[in-house]
Amino acid sequence: MTDEPGAGRLEVVAGPMFAGKTEELVRRVHRARIAGRGVVVVAHALDTRSGPGRVASHSGLEVPSSTVAAASEIPRLVEFGTRMVAVDEAQFFGPGLVDVAVGLADAGLVVVVAGLSVTFDGRPFEPLPALMAVAESVTKLTAVCAVCGRDAAYHVRLPDGGTPAGDALTPVAEHVGGTESYQARCRLHR
Repeated sequence: MTDEPGAGRLEVVAGPMFAGKTEELVRRVHRARIAGRGVVVVAHALDTRSGPGRVASHSGLEVPSSTVAAASEIPRLVEFGTRMVAVDEAQFFGPGLVDVAVGLADAGLVVVVAGLSVTFDGRPFEPLPALMAVAESVTKLTAVCAVCGRDAAYHVRLPDGGTPAGDALTPVAEHVGGTESYQARCRLHR
């Protein structure tokens, strides 16, 4: 995978919805490509908001991607010359992503993972807490509270955003949404 001993590392970009996680992931992908590094960008099959074959931020930045339904499928996307693996919407991949990300980093790759650190009801959202624990670097972003403008470390599902299907800790297609379904909130207004 790489010929640089010890070159692998795990970087996590975490926060609530609308914090710029995907934008930061895309920025890191662009920088790696400018540096001539081979990059694999991975999206989860549940997130169809950007359409097939791309990861896009709410602000419109985008990058081509491969789509998979399980973390175990990610290593097969890595080809000779790949130096970075960037995974968006990590929360959809579940706990299996931890071993995959650590394995890829141990093999010498830079692994950048972006995802929600909390659910829409304010609970820690695995696998992000576990990934943050084993990462070399963690970037924790905040959004802007839709009520008061303070830093928002949370997001809430709006009452007219539809009825969530099941538990917030179990990602399903009905949980995927944007400003029509969710708002960023500070601790006071969550």
